[in-house]
Amino acid sequence: MLLVSVFHSSCGQHQKYAPPDIIKSETKDSVSVYGPTRMVRHVKQARNGDILIASYTGVWRYDGKLFTNITSAIKAPSFWDVLEDRKGNCWFGSKDSGVYLLPPGQTTFQHFTTKQGLASNMALHIYEDRAGNIWFGASRYDGKSFRNFSTKDGFPSNSIRLLLEDKTGKLWFGAQGESMFVYDARLNGEFGQGKPFTVLKNKDGKTFTNVWGITEDRKGNFWFGATIIEDKRGDTSFISQGLWRYDGSNFTKVSQKGAYGIIEDKNGNIWTTGADGPQGIGQAWSFSRYDQQSLYNDKPTVTEIKSQPGMLLGILEANDGSIWFGAGGGVYRYDGKTITDFKSAAGQQ
Repeated sequence: MLLVSVFHSSCGQHQKYAPPDIIKSETKDSVSVYGPTRMVRHVKQARNGDILIASYTGVWRYDGKLFTNITSAIKAPSFWDVLEDRKGNCWFGSKDSGVYLLPPGQTTFQHFTTKQGLASNMALHIYEDRAGNIWFGASRYDGKSFRNFSTKDGFPSNSIRLLLEDKTGKLWFGAQGESMFVYDARLNGEFGQGKPFTVLKNKDGKTFTNVWGITEDRKGNFWFGATIIEDKRGDTSFISQGLWRYDGSNFTKVSQKGAYGIIEDKNGNIWTTGADGPQGIGQAWSFSRYDQQSLYNDKPTVTEIKSQPGMLLGILEANDGSIWFGAGGGVYRYDGKTITDFKSAAGQQ
């Protein structure tokens, strides 16, 4: 493991930012028996059990019967992620238009962009930590203001796309095209206090890059999909990808399959979505289950549930045990026997 020092900085805390823009809903939310038909990056569950779906056509709420586009008042942006926090606020992250907040019981949205202190208008991942802070990549919102972390402050990356807080309180960061790293606040205190991050490396001293998905299982092992630069000749990089398991000491490459989305279900199985090889036009993507009974073998038993020449993305296990996953053309639900695509009457039979 490589330690990278972090230097103290105000991180722009003393700058004055504009209050959030207000978007009033002047149109009724669109309702349909069918789900979105375009890209769905992430699927989450609301506190009342409804399914929340972030798509390029809006953020949809599914109550078990109907799909409602709850962002009909917001024009243009493509949504990547959605989160209902512990206070009941709904957050919506967009590809290039910042972040939107819908407080509980309201129809008026608050819109946050770089004008309000957000580090970037590209908000691809939303995460709530144990303290109740909301993270958008390397931007942390405490309910009043944003604090942003960058390489200028010693942060290892400016391209954070993923965050996980583990059972011990350590923060795991995944970055686009850059290395995965960990921060242990128990040892190092708050960010920006001159303490180190840990950049993770395999036994060959190579870092894990392009981490889209990570989860901690019930035994404290970490599962993640990543690429590794095996060789570099001039401007050409030769990479390998796969699904990895980390027990705190050793990294085991479990599969050559990538892992965009990854979860552990209630029975201890690991589910993934990801490309089956180097990405390109016509690349096959699969939705797979790694069996709990063989998880800690060098090669766990894997069942491929669905494969297609198109993207399969974020995963959710719903309260009823069904597995939902996003795709390039909408959202799917798997009940253990049948896959439902929700795009048409035929797909729901």
